[in-house]
Amino acid sequence: MKIFISIDMEGIPGTFNWAHEKIDRPAVRACMDEHITTAVKAILSSKQAEMITQIVIADSHSAGDNLSYEITRLDPRICLISGDPRPEYMMPGFDPSYAMVFLLGYHAGTGARKGNMDHTYSNSRIQKIWINDQAMNEALINAAYAGYHKVPVAVVSGDLALKNELMPQMPWLEYVCTKEGLSKFAAKNYSILQVNEELSQKIHAALGKKDLPVLSFGAPFELKIELHSTAMADQACLMPDVQRLDGKTISYAHNDFKVLFNALMALVTLASSVGI
Repeated sequence: MKIFISIDMEGIPGTFNWAHEKIDRPAVRACMDEHITTAVKAILSSKQAEMITQIVIADSHSAGDNLSYEITRLDPRICLISGDPRPEYMMPGFDPSYAMVFLLGYHAGTGARKGNMDHTYSNSRIQKIWINDQAMNEALINAAYAGYHKVPVAVVSGDLALKNELMPQMPWLEYVCTKEGLSKFAAKNYSILQVNEELSQKIHAALGKKDLPVLSFGAPFELKIELHSTAMADQACLMPDVQRLDGKTISYAHNDFKVLFNALMALVTLASSVGI
């Protein structure tokens, strides 16, 4: 049994704004380290531990340089994916060989009321993202990519706003609420002791489940992105097969969800090359 863990930072307990999360803030890195360490120890202490063949952790916040390689000392079955840019961004190297996915430290999509640090991939570039006309956030997009491989997302941790976005689409989730957003850059963070205990319990529960549903969309897949400026849309349209829907909105369609998944990050990168 292989477990894939994609870990972001905005939904980690103890964080509340982006300046607080900068790489020179060791206290916040400690919060992230404790969250992933708790998750790994829960896997290793579960009834299914002997069946685990590999635990792959994808450091998926910003440039993927947040977690120390020391995490792999916990068990020889642990691998750490770091660095950026990389294919499949927050789900690098993912394939159908995995049994389930955990999305830890995730956050609500852009525009979520009381979503702590709400955004979708880029706060400065992306206004809205849809797939097949359904509004998406990062967790839903990554869950759909896992679903494309017929692998379920079983555990998610993040703030209350993200829980409200995910549960209607994925009611089977074991969700660990880490905090409540009071505004974009303020949060009521729950006790780390409470979060650690709940994360361990939810992981044990998830590992005991069988035949979990997956989130998936039917082909053809259509991606729509509303960007922050017409200049960004101009730049994104340099990619072949991108269609312009209005001044700031573009679309891209493909029958292969993996191609669409990588196209999304290519479009975000193109949009970053111009100002507003």
